Amino acid sequence: MPEITRTHLLLYAVAVCAIVWLGARYLSAEPQPAAPVRGGAPRGDGLEVRRQGGGRVTVHVAGAVRRPGVYRLREGQRVEAAVDSAGGATSRADLDGLNLAGEVQDGRQIVVPRRVEGGGVGPGPAAAGAADQPIDLNLATLEQLDTLEGVGPVTAQKILEFREEKGGFGSVEELGQVPGIGEKRMAAMREKVRV
Repeated sequence: MPEITRTHLLLYAVAVCAIVWLGARYLSAEPQPAAPVRGGAPRGDGLEVRRQGGGRVTVHVAGAVRRPGVYRLREGQRVEAAVDSAGGATSRADLDGLNLAGEVQDGRQIVVPRRVEGGGVGPGPAAAGAADQPIDLNLATLEQLDTLEGVGPVTAQKILEFREEKGGFGSVEELGQVPGIGEKRMAAMREKVRV
């Protein structure tokens, strides 16, 4: 058996200290804020736009924010964190039209509505439209939803509650999940709404 000298012991002790020090630095490192993922293609550092393991979700933040784009956040974070990741709301934002406490969901678009003169909510990038244009489910008011065929004030309110609970509609098809909207009503509304 080879003889262990003081030099060997000293080298082992230095190696163990270095490993402990590196491990402590790694464990105490602050998590980095969510970086924007733009363009929809995989980034060079291996982070992909679609959901991956490890509790991450990807959301598109649009509307009245300083840096609209696609952001990766920790699963369970709130809409407020997504807006903050996009540089925060602009001075023209109407945050009352958005549920900041809603939980972010993978693949969702979070639209921060803009205020218009007179205190109403104005059009965002995908505006709640004029009479000839489909109504944007993520921006429409109760009054606008009430103008849809087969939708009264009660159903319009259910649509708004669903939108607030889910943090917005990801597709028109999700309208079918709102209580009181069956296949027949969905078929009549499909061409008159959008997200």
